[in-house]
Amino acid sequence: MSAEPTLADDERRLAAYADALHAATVDVVPTWVRRLTIERAAAGGVGVEAAALDQAATATRDLVASQLRQVLDADVDHGAGSPLAAFRAAVGPMTELLERSGAAKPPRDEFVAKAFPDDPYDLGPAAFSDVAAELHEPGLMWGAARAHVHLRRRREYGSDS
Repeated sequence: MSAEPTLADDERRLAAYADALHAATVDVVPTWVRRLTIERAAAGGVGVEAAALDQAATATRDLVASQLRQVLDADVDHGAGSPLAAFRAAVGPMTELLERSGAAKPPRDEFVAKAFPDDPYDLGPAAFSDVAAELHEPGLMWGAARAHVHLRRRREYGSDS
């Protein structure tokens, strides 16, 4: 009969899921940036220069990687926001490129415009799959592991921890 995993085991598993999500994210962000920026530029009636697009992809990847690491490394009980918020907060390089290129801004829902004033091109993802299909599972696994650790701490230490 095997012993049930300890809270420490669950926390190590959560850290492994966080590492997997971070690695997968760093791998796919440049492709997401290129695809989305080209789509928005074309919809806005312009093109973008390849070198500028590469710079925006690198800058966005670095921003997402740094902000996502903070979210994933935060203590479960104190949190540092949503992983998707790291993507939403990193749309600046794409936005700047689209503005420099003269892309027309799409019409925006009033709620979305108020909720995300720094994202006039609606670049921020609503789900991991909006970035890349391969982020769905690692994002889901990390979220489930995070919830499990949070609930287990409550069960083992009570609601004041």
